[in-house]
Amino acid sequence: MRLARQHLLGAIASAVLLGLAAAVPTSAQGLVPENFFNAPIDPAAPTAVEADELVFDSVNNIISARGDVVLRLGGYTVTGNELVYRRATGDMDVVGNATVTDPAGNVTKSPSISLTGSMKRAVLDTMTITAYDGSRITADSVDFDRELETILTNAQYAPCGDCIDEEGRRIGWSISAARIVQNNVDGSITFEQPTLALLGVPVAWLPYLWLPDLSNDGLDRVPRPTLGYTEEIGVKVEVSVAAYSSRWTDIILTPALLSNQGFLMGAEWVQRFDNGSMRIKASGLYQFNPDAFTFTDARREWRGAIQAQGEFVPVKDWTAGFAYAAFTDSAYFEDYLLEPRRAGINEVYATHLTDDTFVDARVQQYNLLGDTTDQTREQQGIAFPNLRVERTFDLAPGAGRIDVEARMLNIYRAREYTTSVNGVPYDLGYGGTRLHGMTQASWQNQLIFGGAVVTPFAGLRIDAASYDRSSATDLSNPGLPPADQVLFGATPIAALDVRYPLSAYGNGITHLIEPIAQLVYRGASSTQPGITNEDSQSVFFDDSNLFSYNRFTGIDRQETGLRANLGGRYLLDFNDGNYLELIGGQSFQLAGTNAFAEPNRQQVGVASGLDMASSYAVLGAYGVLADTVKAGGKVQLDSGTLDVARASLGATYSGELFSAGVSYRYAEATPAAGNIRAQHELGGELTVPFADYWSATGQAYWDLSANSFLLAGAGLTYDDGYLSVGGSAVRTGPTHTSPNDMRFLASFRLKAPAGLDIGYAGAVPVVQDWLSRAGTQ
Repeated sequence: MRLARQHLLGAIASAVLLGLAAAVPTSAQGLVPENFFNAPIDPAAPTAVEADELVFDSVNNIISARGDVVLRLGGYTVTGNELVYRRATGDMDVVGNATVTDPAGNVTKSPSISLTGSMKRAVLDTMTITAYDGSRITADSVDFDRELETILTNAQYAPCGDCIDEEGRRIGWSISAARIVQNNVDGSITFEQPTLALLGVPVAWLPYLWLPDLSNDGLDRVPRPTLGYTEEIGVKVEVSVAAYSSRWTDIILTPALLSNQGFLMGAEWVQRFDNGSMRIKASGLYQFNPDAFTFTDARREWRGAIQAQGEFVPVKDWTAGFAYAAFTDSAYFEDYLLEPRRAGINEVYATHLTDDTFVDARVQQYNLLGDTTDQTREQQGIAFPNLRVERTFDLAPGAGRIDVEARMLNIYRAREYTTSVNGVPYDLGYGGTRLHGMTQASWQNQLIFGGAVVTPFAGLRIDAASYDRSSATDLSNPGLPPADQVLFGATPIAALDVRYPLSAYGNGITHLIEPIAQLVYRGASSTQPGITNEDSQSVFFDDSNLFSYNRFTGIDRQETGLRANLGGRYLLDFNDGNYLELIGGQSFQLAGTNAFAEPNRQQVGVASGLDMASSYAVLGAYGVLADTVKAGGKVQLDSGTLDVARASLGATYSGELFSAGVSYRYAEATPAAGNIRAQHELGGELTVPFADYWSATGQAYWDLSANSFLLAGAGLTYDDGYLSVGGSAVRTGPTHTSPNDMRFLASFRLKAPAGLDIGYAGAVPVVQDWLSRAGTQ
């Protein structure tokens, strides 16, 4: 049956509702000449039924196809408002403006027509269901009489309908089976002897395949096979099998064969509730070849992990959850190409979010994954608690608003986390226990004076912090951290933001010029409201934070003194989606201590462009031109010497003949921060479609500082919207982070309108293994 405008009812499973039932005795109420519908009809003749919607009335046991019903079979055409099948009596009627056109062209009209004999049998036993998205399901017969399941015989599902394009070429993929059984309770699908066809050619066959329901939610839970390779584990073939699945529960077994390490087994339990879900996964193996690994912790016979996580909505606007992982060694996930999920942080949390309130409370343990020793992992902190509260209060019209923010972060670390980069020390975390709490209340209001937009801001920040070195287990370097102490501080804040937007319109173009000036005063006695620095170790100055009142990323550091930010914004809008936007300016330390110039062993602010009284000038440019070119760039310029400190540029073009992208990045050497060599890179990517569905790609990146290539690669891709297959080769240069590496990559994806998108993308193991062997000869 063809449903031209009907949603795909649960993809394969729900579509069979239109199959109605197996044959039952018929009763003919002939409103047309006798035996009209009992004329011989070729069973192989195509049958098609079109309708707007399908309705199953389980109370009255009636199945209906409604709206512009058209039935075609063996030269007959039947139309009407509704096709009704009463399962209890076996009656099948076309009602409402019913017409019948026989092969000779004779037309009969009646308020209703009863279908009997071969015509009725054809509707029941031969179906073609085409959904609104073009996907199609066919079956020779359907049994809908069982209470808990529906059975399709000789069925086929094709997301691309006929899977033939306008030029008569085969596209996409389809799956066919001797029988498809749908469980009507949990929506799961069982395929007996399924065959996968690509471009109309059968390529794979299985004796049996079980899948959960193919709704969008169900597709997210479909286990996906994976393929991988590394020199240590060899070729990895992993196939997930759903041992049990229902609306509430999934039990998934994930066996994996490893050519160099044996057999890895994983098992996962997923439990869903009305207000949330949880999942627990365990995996492990006995290693055949532990000596393949160089990392000491990985050279053991048994390796494995347990991962658990969950999230719930106990009450409205609140979300609570947890994540926990335990493992034999921190390199296990990476070595065996396993998804670590949230193994990097063990935590329990609760979050509240409304239009004017945000609350987030967490207890966290940070796990450092990869080839890390116990001592290195002990450099990671434990946060208890990590608390953040924000609330906005809107005052009376014209009176502005009040914002309240509170933060508390308590960190315990067993060992110092220190390193150096080209002789420059970096202290990333101190051993011991530190606690820092901050609360800030501010008021601001937007006022208009003669076209100028003036926003006054006033606030007060209060900090309390403590540090206890004696709680650390590593006391080998007692002089490195600060002394044990308690600190209190209060910071008054005042700011004024003045903007004068000017706009002009003509010839279909809008111009907007907006000069911006800010004065920001923070009356803190110290740039260090936190005794140690855990969350303010990164400062980058560009157009995105040019007009910020505090550019530190966390609460452990803050700007101080009086600072002016001057600049502006220009927008050229062509009113058709194309535009050009420029944002630029500079920041000046007018009085007080420049927090970015303060010496510190985290090297915060060094070479940031803010560590001078007159900062670097920054400019950002973005635009879309001719609906085909998108470009953006940033520049950081030393206004004293006019030297470029940093620059980046990216542009893409997309057209019918080709699409391309180019990128450029420069960062000057900053020996004070440990960067002794300038980063100077240029790259480009090109995609050229040379035939329908086929395209060739190429990419190349060059290290201008070293006068050496960084990366070069090329590939070929086929993509018809349902089936995507691609292959490429990539080679890295000597200055790449993974130098002199040759990889062959492959991708394969099956896609469907219902949301299905599965496949593989990664290294080709056979070729990679051959290359590794060839390189050692």
